[in-house]
Amino acid sequence: MTPPSGVVVLTDRLVARGGLDRVVAGAVGGGVRWVVLREKDLPRAERAALAADLRAILADVGGTLIVAGPDPLGGDAVHLPAAGPYPPPAHGLVGRSCHHQPELNRLSTEHYATVSPVWPTKTKPGYGPPLLVAGLASLVRASPVPLLALGGVETPEQVTACVQAGAVGVAVLGALMRAEDPAETAASLTSAYVEAVTPELTQTRRGVTQVPTPQPQRATKEAT
Repeated sequence: MTPPSGVVVLTDRLVARGGLDRVVAGAVGGGVRWVVLREKDLPRAERAALAADLRAILADVGGTLIVAGPDPLGGDAVHLPAAGPYPPPAHGLVGRSCHHQPELNRLSTEHYATVSPVWPTKTKPGYGPPLLVAGLASLVRASPVPLLALGGVETPEQVTACVQAGAVGVAVLGALMRAEDPAETAASLTSAYVEAVTPELTQTRRGVTQVPTPQPQRATKEAT
C-alpha cells in the first residue's frame, strides 16, 4: 500500500462543523484522498461503525482510511503513537507519530511518519516547541521514511513551505474540521500541494511563459 501524501485529514468529531461525515465528504470533494480516524474515546463498536461510514465516503474516489491505534477496525492501515507498540503490527500500511530525531531513529517497519508540531497548534495549545520549517527540513533529511508535516498547518503558504522542506504532504485537523466550507478549504490546500510538487504548473500560474521544447524536423525531399 502506498504511503499517504498530499493533504491528509485527521478527524475530531467534537469540533467538526456540521458533523464529521459532512466535513470528511467535503474534504474528499475538495481533493483529499487520505483520512486518519482518531476518536479514540469511543467504544470499539461505535468507532468501527464510524470507520465503515468514512470508508464508504472514501471508496467513491479510491481513498484510504487510516485508523489511529494498533486496531485497524476491519481495514489494513493504522497510525501508531510514538509510545508504541514496538515492534509495530504487520499491516498493509503502518505510520507513526514522531516529534524528534530519537523517535525517528526507533522506526523499523513503519511505512511513513508524521512529525509535529511544525507550528503552534490550536488543537494542542502549548505543545511543542514548534519545529518550524528549518526543524522540519532537518528531520526530513535524517528520516528513514517519508514524513508528513503536522501541527498548525492552516494556509496554502504553509503547505508550500512544508513540501519545499521535503515533506511528502501535510496532516491537517483544525483547518478542515472547523472550516465553514470544507470542500473549498481542502481544494485550496490541495492545490498548493500540487503546485509545490509540480514546478511547471507553479510557473504557468504565475504567468511565466512556457517555451515549447523544439521538436526535430522531419526531413523532406527536395522538389525535382
